[in-house]
Amino acid sequence: MGQSPERAVGDVATDSQALYILVKAPSLCESGKRYIPPHMGQDRGTVGTQKTEELERLKKHVKGLINRLSEPNMASISGQLEELYMAHSRKDMNDTLTAALLDACVTASAMPSRLMMEHVLLVSILHHTVGIEVGAHFLEAVVRRFDGAYRREGQGKERENLFTIVAHLYNFRVVQSCLIFDVLKKLVGTFTEKDIELILLMLKNVGFSLRKDDAVSLKELIGETQSKASGASGEFQDQTRIRFMLETMLALKNNDMRKIPGYDPEPVEKLRKLQRALVRNSGLGSETQLRVSWDNILNAEQTGRWWIVGSAWSGAPMIDNSHHLHPQKQLSGTVGSEILELARKQRMNTDIRRNVFCTIMTSEDFLDAFEKLLKLGLKDQQEREIVHVLMDCCLQEKTYNPFYAFLASKFCDYERRFQMTFQFSIWDKFRDLENLPATNFSNLVDLVAHLLKTKSLSLSILKVVEFSELDKPRVHFLRKVLNILLMETEVEDLGLIFARVSDNPKLGMLREGLKLFISHFLLKNAQAHKSAAEANMLRERADLVTKSLQGKASLRM
Repeated sequence: MGQSPERAVGDVATDSQALYILVKAPSLCESGKRYIPPHMGQDRGTVGTQKTEELERLKKHVKGLINRLSEPNMASISGQLEELYMAHSRKDMNDTLTAALLDACVTASAMPSRLMMEHVLLVSILHHTVGIEVGAHFLEAVVRRFDGAYRREGQGKERENLFTIVAHLYNFRVVQSCLIFDVLKKLVGTFTEKDIELILLMLKNVGFSLRKDDAVSLKELIGETQSKASGASGEFQDQTRIRFMLETMLALKNNDMRKIPGYDPEPVEKLRKLQRALVRNSGLGSETQLRVSWDNILNAEQTGRWWIVGSAWSGAPMIDNSHHLHPQKQLSGTVGSEILELARKQRMNTDIRRNVFCTIMTSEDFLDAFEKLLKLGLKDQQEREIVHVLMDCCLQEKTYNPFYAFLASKFCDYERRFQMTFQFSIWDKFRDLENLPATNFSNLVDLVAHLLKTKSLSLSILKVVEFSELDKPRVHFLRKVLNILLMETEVEDLGLIFARVSDNPKLGMLREGLKLFISHFLLKNAQAHKSAAEANMLRERADLVTKSLQGKASLRM
């Protein structure tokens, strides 16, 4: 690997004219160990008018596709939308698609059931083929709009249409059943006439699916509803709808579809078959279904969108965001030249490095950066510059920004050749640890720990470590990486991470070195540096990884 160019980040950070770029560029801002997408806080684009015109064209294109949507052309429409996701930023596409779908599905009059299903099916297909942030963005918009409509007490059918969308998001495997049970329990808790109608609407659409997925929770919900109904019997002039709701729940409990008037599972099943055909390669497993509560969505601005990997959050009350309070809209026509000037100051001294740097700096999020970097069409040695620039940017952060770690993981998962390039790059840094500044050292620790925790790289990257000749910087580095790995990884994943190097006869020295290092440098005097609970947890996990390193036979004993 070529020698990493020096950076003068501190010199740039004090330039008042670079303030807007500091907010935007993740390698140059105080991130407070938060994931900060490069576009955050800015309306980017070299020319504002050009960007507006491009968005208008995109809106017309998406609206035209949505207007033509039907079951026979579902494959064609979803394919064209996937191409648009590749050609435009995900933020623009998510905003545009969500607005077009809500305009089509949410009206003052009741929407035809078949039409509603087809539109939600489209969201589900893109959710599984493009990424879960598509469904997550749409779900949040629907829930927020429903919450507003519910509070307004309107006379139209907007509220019912939105609730039906939520039901079909569950039918087509965008969300898990916990969200449906959550909102139903809230409606049972308030138990007004409109709540009863909404409960009936939801049960008619998804009741038997709920019974199949989580019969115990459904039984609990029915019990709560019966108690509430008996306690509120005198509050309603018309008891007919309450009786009908209880009869519907009893039919669900007994798995008797005939007792529910108008119930027809055939349209949903037919569209599910189409869904399976269109997302066959992406899979419909539960890992793509959003496990999120109703309140999680409504409070996303305050508590973060934890259900989307790598999502940005600026709402933490414990983080000082005063440096983001400056006006963040830039003068049109200045972003491109400023980014290029920044690349020059950061010693991005070849066209390829400048292109990679500017692509990362102008991306919406790590997925957007990944797709745009692939589109650069770099080959062989050129492609390796992606890793070198990414590593360089990550280490130059004043505080660690997980943005780069997510992007690095994405490349490692994409092709093995990127794993090899990251491995060689990390080895280069490891050989030069004593010369790394403190912030670079700390950021390298967090990056390596993340790549190991997510299984993007194997523990075999540590095979170059001479455990018998460790000096102070390497002991410090390994202690921090292994401490993060042992204390912050799920137990199941931890066993798998260490077991991956247990059967390779060439890694015997690494296994013995890791066991000795954990015993001598992590466990010895652990009580002096940690609380009793943390020390016990560390010992338990150290025992687990020691057994994992000894092989599968040891784990079965």
